[in-house]
Amino acid sequence: MLSSTCFLKFLTIVLFLPYLAWNLSSDDYEEEEEEEGEKTPPPELGFCDYDRCRHLQVPCKELQGLNGSACLCPGTSSPSQPPEPPRLGDVRIWPDEGRAEVHWCAPASPVDKYWLDLWEGSDPVRTGPPVLFNNTVRRAELEGLKPGGTYILCVVASNDAGESPVPEGGGADFDANGMPLFGPCRHLSVPLSLRTLLHIAVGIGMVLICISSAVLLWHFCPWKHWGHHQLRGGAAFRAGEEL
Repeated sequence: MLSSTCFLKFLTIVLFLPYLAWNLSSDDYEEEEEEEGEKTPPPELGFCDYDRCRHLQVPCKELQGLNGSACLCPGTSSPSQPPEPPRLGDVRIWPDEGRAEVHWCAPASPVDKYWLDLWEGSDPVRTGPPVLFNNTVRRAELEGLKPGGTYILCVVASNDAGESPVPEGGGADFDANGMPLFGPCRHLSVPLSLRTLLHIAVGIGMVLICISSAVLLWHFCPWKHWGHHQLRGGAAFRAGEEL
């Protein structure tokens, strides 16, 4: 009798164990699903507030650490390569003051500093070391420009690997189809100032007045008529002698 009772208990346990194991595993699976459902998905990363053409623009790597937020930076070339050429933008000229304001955009490359090269014809305007600007600067001023002068202006970027290339002769402002080129160089023509134009206009006016006065004086001068009377008197005297 005892053996049959033990056998029944053993059989009950053996039959109940698979059900118990399945029940526990299903409970664990439901708990894992609930925990996964409570987890919030990771936020999508957006681009950093970085503009290549913005003056005093903070480097993008520094923007990634502000306020503990992460963002994406635009792709750049390798730091072991010289920078690509920057893009020269607007140039504002004040001919009366002989100065200009230059604006450029950073290349898709790591840059440590910038500088400006300026030529008048084939001669460099600055013979000393260039004025260097750090990698946040996108705007600079030029001084000492001559009214009516023609220049070639180039912006150069550099890093530890070298400096950006500059087209020979400064390149061209327009391509073969007449479309503008946005390269590192530009031909710069300084118009004449209003003061210079006024001086030229006054000089031309004075020359015209002098010429007009000389013509009128020659037309109405008294020695011109005196010369005609003297010529006529001499002709009459010769005619009398002949008679």
